[in-house]
Order: sequence, then C-alpha cells, then structure tokens
Amino acid sequence: MAVTVRIERVHHVHLTGPPGCEAQARWFYGELLGLRELPKPPELAERGGVWFLAPNCEVHVGVEDPKLLVRSRRHVCFEVDDLDEARVILLSNGIAVQELPPQPGVRRFFCRDPFGNQIEFVSSEDAARRAEALGQAASLAE
Repeated sequence: MAVTVRIERVHHVHLTGPPGCEAQARWFYGELLGLRELPKPPELAERGGVWFLAPNCEVHVGVEDPKLLVRSRRHVCFEVDDLDEARVILLSNGIAVQELPPQPGVRRFFCRDPFGNQIEFVSSEDAARRAEALGQAASLAE
C-alpha cells in the first residue's frame, strides 16, 4: 500500500475580488453570512483583501486583476443549520439564488458573491445524513 498524506482539515479557501473589494467582502461574508473577520498578517495586508473565520476553516478574499476574474463552477460550499432561512436572508438582501436539483438526499442552492465567486449552501442535517450513508457504504466496500 502506498504511503499517503494525512490531511486533518481544510485550513482555508481563497476566493478573489477586484481591487477595492474589501467593503463589499465585509458586507457579504461578515454581515450577511456572519463570519468573523481575521486580521491579515502585516506582510500580506498591503496586498489588499480580507480574511474571515468560518466554523471549520478560514475564508480568504484576495485581490486579483478584474480581467482574470472568470465566472466558473469552482465554488466553496457552506453547511447551514436552516437552508430555507439562508435563502430568505440572501434574497432579501438582493442576492439572487440558483435552485438546483438536490444531490441524492441533500437540498442545496447556489449564489454568487459580489465578485462572481460561486457559493453553495447545503442543509447541515442533509449533509450529515449523506456523510453517514457514504460512511456505511465505504465500510461495506472494505
């Protein structure tokens, strides 16, 4: 058997916005999603952007040339305790949501942050049930 890297957790995800995006990032990730802002190390602060702390990893919003900001399917996914409430909060703040068919047993929807980064929201209850089912399936396969 091959020696493998042992990943303990995801440390951070890095999303991008155009120069001057910090105020909008603080509104979307800080005020709307409720993430706590983290101080950037002084040697990185001059680059711009803003960092946040999610329950299980950091979310870094960095600055990138707007010509390089391409819409894609790349995304970060947040588990939320109340998917319907999350949808209502986003919609009431002018954030469009995209409804997609659920993955087997997992209700979800997507939105875009103010810079075009795709954000997925799933029900933590559904995600836990799915993880349990996948774990059981993996045990049976062994």
